[in-house]
Amino acid sequence: MSLIAIAGSFAPRWVDAALPLTPDGSEGRRLAEHELGDPVYQAAQPTVIDRIARAVAQFFERLFDVQLNGGWGSAFAVIASVVVVVVIVVAFIVWGVPRAVRRAPAESASLFGEEEARSAAELRSAAASHALNGEWDAAIVLRFRALARGVFERGVVATPPGATVHAFARSAALVFPSSATELEAAATAFDDVRYLRRPGTAELYWCVADVDDRVTSLRATVPDHAGAPA
Repeated sequence: MSLIAIAGSFAPRWVDAALPLTPDGSEGRRLAEHELGDPVYQAAQPTVIDRIARAVAQFFERLFDVQLNGGWGSAFAVIASVVVVVVIVVAFIVWGVPRAVRRAPAESASLFGEEEARSAAELRSAAASHALNGEWDAAIVLRFRALARGVFERGVVATPPGATVHAFARSAALVFPSSATELEAAATAFDDVRYLRRPGTAELYWCVADVDDRVTSLRATVPDHAGAPA
């Protein structure tokens, strides 16, 4: 008897029970499910986009790989190509050339050198509250800011950081030429109150409010932005 056989005869019986070389059906299924549950396998699965792209690619492969007798396969591919082109041309005729979506400019947090994130409607409301209390300085400043923020929200006049009120008035006058004089007068009222420290009055406030209301009701005469130079 060989040494291997002799050693095997003395091996503990529990080794065979503890280490089955071939698991049965249910045990193999359990081990496979446990293995496939590993995140590594989940990450390797194709995504929905991958499946859609593969389906589209297979569709066109089948479309242009039709096997027809007598040389009709190439003719079918040509006809299919022509049909696709015709469909695209008809779509352009019916719906026109796709236009880029014109988005409103992002609201600037700065307005005439100061942080101001409120909308035009909010600024008008704040200005009206100050006017109601007879606080004309604040009312004039806020109403002019509402005017500038309003045309900016409409996308017709830009108010870049550093732009002055008179530069804004000149740019707005290009878009609303019938209100050019009133825009310049409103900018002067803002400067007098804000920078020259002259006292505001009800008359100046209503001057700014009137031009704001008028510009709001007018239609812009140019479609593109009119940048406000510094």
